[in-house]
Amino acid sequence: MAGFSNLVQKAFYLGVGLASYAGEKANDTLLELRGQAQKLVDELVERGEITADEAQKMMNDMMNRAQSAASTAEPEAPRRIEILEDDDIPTDEQRQAEVLRQQVDALRQELQQLRKKP
Repeated sequence: MAGFSNLVQKAFYLGVGLASYAGEKANDTLLELRGQAQKLVDELVERGEITADEAQKMMNDMMNRAQSAASTAEPEAPRRIEILEDDDIPTDEQRQAEVLRQQVDALRQELQQLRKKP
C-alpha cells in the first residue's frame, strides 16, 4: 500500500509541476509577443508611417487583445492518469499506439495554436 500512496504523491507533484511549467511558458510567450510587437511598432515609427502616439495606442491594443485571448482560451481537458500494476507491462503494439496518440495530441495542439494566430 505504501507503493500506491507514493505513486499518488508523485502523480500529484507531476500535476503541480506541469501547471507551473505551463504558466511559465504562457508568460514567456506573452513577453516574446510583446517584444515582437514593440519591434514592429518601432520600425513603423522609424519609417514615418505612424506617429509615436499611434504607435503607443497600437501597442496597447495588441497587448490587450493578446491578454484577453489568453484569458478566454478554453482550458485543456485534464489528462487521464493510469496506474499500472507490475504485471500490466505494455506490449510493443500498445507502446506504438501510445506514441501515435501523443503525436496526434501534439498535432491537435499545434493546429489550435495556428487557428488562434491572427
